[in-house]
Amino acid sequence: MHLERIDDAGDERIADYRSLTDVALRRKLEPEGGLYMAESAKVLARALAAGHAPRSVLTAEKWLPDIERIVGDRDVPVYVVADDVAEAVTGYAVHRGMLAAMHRPELPSVADVLSGVRTALVLDGLVDHANVGAAFRGAAGLGADAVLVTPRCADPLYRRSVRVSMGTVFQVPWTRLPEWNDGAADEMHASGMHIAAMALADDAVPLDEFVANRPERVAFLMGSEGPGLDKRALAAADTKVVIPMSGGVDSLNVAAASAVALWALR
Repeated sequence: MHLERIDDAGDERIADYRSLTDVALRRKLEPEGGLYMAESAKVLARALAAGHAPRSVLTAEKWLPDIERIVGDRDVPVYVVADDVAEAVTGYAVHRGMLAAMHRPELPSVADVLSGVRTALVLDGLVDHANVGAAFRGAAGLGADAVLVTPRCADPLYRRSVRVSMGTVFQVPWTRLPEWNDGAADEMHASGMHIAAMALADDAVPLDEFVANRPERVAFLMGSEGPGLDKRALAAADTKVVIPMSGGVDSLNVAAASAVALWALR
């Protein structure tokens, strides 16, 4: 790493951080593939451990010892700024002391991600980045071997998803599925997965009953926060599953429901 101290929020060296949204970072043409933001020393450490490459780091002076320990001898510019400069650049207070602009890695194929997997979590159309991050954290902590996300699902590498996941988006193997009508179910079935869909359906079986006779390899499918799974996803399922509820409650938040399902399947 090499240090560069910056006192001007308009300095072009820190243009990657200048009020750019997650979408803008993803669509940047330079570098190829775009960028994402890693926020906090812990998240940066997990990203680097997963083999992700940093483009640069933006940090306050007091966090330099942590950055030096984490970045080590990598050839990465570390921009040191005062708190007011960081806020002027990013548009918000950088409470966790540092940000890193990271190169987006190329996603693996579905077949590669599912190779040897016993339990996978599939997130279909989740729009809340916090729910995506929480689902990844549950997947990491409760024994899922992989996560698949559909094209309409919020990006696991958006800053809020990464932060809520506590960096576990770098720990659990994941990739994107094609659309349902473009062979998503076929790809999972070709890898030997039984697709179990969480749904409030008349023919859904209770979770504990499903677990008692669980298939060897399961892809557990969770739908979006409001409408749940659409008809194409439900049609792709081999089994529909429901969590038995009480107290007049019919369902849980999607991240909580995925945690319950993964705990039962562990």
